[in-house]
Amino acid sequence: MNTRLDNLIRRLNQESVDAAFFTSPSTIYYLTGFHCHPHERLLALGLVPGAEPFLVCPSLERSRAEQAGWTADILTYSDAEDPWSKVKKAYQDRLNQDAIRLAVEKSQLPLARAEALQALFSTVTFIDGEAIINEHRAIKDDDEIAILERAAVLADFGVEAGVSVLQEGITEMEVVAHLEAELKKKGIHEMAFSTMVLFGEKTGEPHGKPGSRTLKRGDLVLFDLGVVLEGYCSDITRTVAFQTVDDELQRIYQTVQHAQTAALQQCRPGIPMREVDIAARTIIDEAGYGEYFSHRVGHGLGLDAHEFPSIHDQNENILKEGMVFTVEPGIYVPGKGGVRIEDDVLITADGCKILTQYPKDWRVVT
Repeated sequence: MNTRLDNLIRRLNQESVDAAFFTSPSTIYYLTGFHCHPHERLLALGLVPGAEPFLVCPSLERSRAEQAGWTADILTYSDAEDPWSKVKKAYQDRLNQDAIRLAVEKSQLPLARAEALQALFSTVTFIDGEAIINEHRAIKDDDEIAILERAAVLADFGVEAGVSVLQEGITEMEVVAHLEAELKKKGIHEMAFSTMVLFGEKTGEPHGKPGSRTLKRGDLVLFDLGVVLEGYCSDITRTVAFQTVDDELQRIYQTVQHAQTAALQQCRPGIPMREVDIAARTIIDEAGYGEYFSHRVGHGLGLDAHEFPSIHDQNENILKEGMVFTVEPGIYVPGKGGVRIEDDVLITADGCKILTQYPKDWRVVT
């Protein structure tokens, strides 16, 4: 059994958990090395402290699970089979009781699957195993950090590729297509989320959708993108001006840049997470744009583009060495435009390391 599974099972024992059933593909990859998108099919990892773990996956994925190095039990099923009878037998073979405390990932377990699990035992008490998993996944090891650093370099490259084709008349989607094609040439098969390229007034939408809007003189251009590399995600946002821009938008940019710098100065071990958000929010509030900063300052980053922890102004949890998360303050003025600056940040022994390195100084593309 691998170290991650050993550590997790030790923690489950401490919490008096009888068994666990994890279904998040990213958690299963983290614990087994097997990466799979099962669609609607059941993919799961079953654990019983003191017994051999078992993997549940569709028959068509068995060879890939074996190739990933999983050597414990694999319960496979065809599309015409009900996998739950096999899950029931696997637990019966490992447990000598029919009333159990079962750890699950609450946000990942649909009602239908919760009911299926309840039907396997006389009594099931669900325990929040997601909180336990999150604590483990939040601290990245050296191998994970090395991958995240390389993913960040590719995110930088994606912004560079997008900026390189900015010209009057090009559409947002044409820029998206170009930068993603250039990343594919680098071997990237998957983006971490839908790439965002927004022009002009559309930059005032925090999660706007690229379309046929053409680039015009005086527009801001916002890039928000990330790649998936060996299962791990990067996430970067940069905002540039095209040819010229009005004075207020430049002031907004400088305010966001100042806010991000203040937030990054709080990124070190032992600091409550809320202080990162408050540092950025205070700068933006004092500049008179508080109502236009409408989201938290950051989120955890790793096997998922958005994962634990959530960096907001009410989070009293403490920053720890090995955590990786985004710092991304923004100001969005509807109908006018907006600015977001986002970096991927690693907490180190005595401070932090900024993984994304694309320049953040005010830039006018001509």
